[in-house]
Amino acid sequence: MLKQQSHIVAPIPDELRTRALYTIEELRERGKADKEAIDQLYNLIIDMTETGLDFFFIEPLRRLNASKMMLSMAKVGISSMLKGSKMVVHKVLKKLDDRSLASILDFLEEIIHQPEDA
Repeated sequence: MLKQQSHIVAPIPDELRTRALYTIEELRERGKADKEAIDQLYNLIIDMTETGLDFFFIEPLRRLNASKMMLSMAKVGISSMLKGSKMVVHKVLKKLDDRSLASILDFLEEIIHQPEDA
């Protein structure tokens, strides 16, 4: 579905991509939205969110050679955003049922892509 729409892209480290795909596969096989699954999913979503926030908000400043003070101020703002996101994600995930878990796993699978060959 996403490939039929314009979209923005944030790179993620290979380790995070591998962990995400492994987690998706593991949780899909288990099929239960139990506490362990929710904890794994929460940690994955937060790590992906942190990576995306860094890329979209901090990376442009790095490329502009922003001062350490400017980078620090931006990181404080991003940290506040992430803290709010963590609360919302946790609240949503703790009410997850098995069907909703499958839906979130489908979404995550849809947004993770391999790098294109150069």
